[in-house]
Amino acid sequence: MKSFIKFPFLALLSVAALTLGTSASAETTLERVQRTGEIRIAYANEAPFAYTLADGKVTGESPEIAKIIFAKIGVKTVKPVLVEWGALIPGLMAGRFDVIAAGMYVTPERTKQVLFTDPHYQLADTLLVARGNPGKLRSYADIAGNDKIRLAVMAGTSQYAYAVAAGVPESRIMQVPTTTAQLQAVRTRRADAAVGTALTMKALAVKGGKRVQAITDFTDDPSHIGYGALAFRYEDQTLRDAVNTALQQWLGSPEHLATVAPFGFDKSNLTKKTVADIAAQ
Repeated sequence: MKSFIKFPFLALLSVAALTLGTSASAETTLERVQRTGEIRIAYANEAPFAYTLADGKVTGESPEIAKIIFAKIGVKTVKPVLVEWGALIPGLMAGRFDVIAAGMYVTPERTKQVLFTDPHYQLADTLLVARGNPGKLRSYADIAGNDKIRLAVMAGTSQYAYAVAAGVPESRIMQVPTTTAQLQAVRTRRADAAVGTALTMKALAVKGGKRVQAITDFTDDPSHIGYGALAFRYEDQTLRDAVNTALQQWLGSPEHLATVAPFGFDKSNLTKKTVADIAAQ
């Protein structure tokens, strides 16, 4: 203590040197995952983007892409973490996992919270309704114009904002945690329709049997086309950049198209949009 008082400037220099040394030697997330050979990816159990099979295996468009792309940058083991949709971004920022691989749409608002790769697909939305579409619902305007109609939306998704902007009262929007809950809401008539990506609603229609259907003539604002991507923490830009480079070299290749085909994706889902294009909207 006496020496610190006697030589305060030297003591401060020592503390600064130690701080700088620690900062300089701090391992980045990219370095960590390449050293350990494993990375944690989060998903929200939404087919066909990312979901758990009956045998416990996690699959879907985004996890299968993640497995291949991370292998290309030297990370062989992908460890999935199941999270409710609304907890994906908070969980990422809290460090519970390293990347979101859940088919998350890039939006200007989300780009302020996380770093996205450029999109690996584009996709429009549609409605899941009771068989025969008794409410004759083909747009958000149809839902807004009928005060008896209730809409089931997965919490935290873009479709909630779209519905509100189209005039659907919040009191008639049922927010649920999963797409399975959306299906159950329509099947039990607690909701007259559910909204989500066309692929998700078609998958729910198959799962739901003869009592429900996904409509094929949904009218929506073209700006609502979704662009899905992997998401990272802002401090992990080196990891995002490495993944983005590998991803852009691979998208559209025969291997990519064969990888995503089982989940309903094809060449029509390819896009040239960049994350910068979407952030600027």
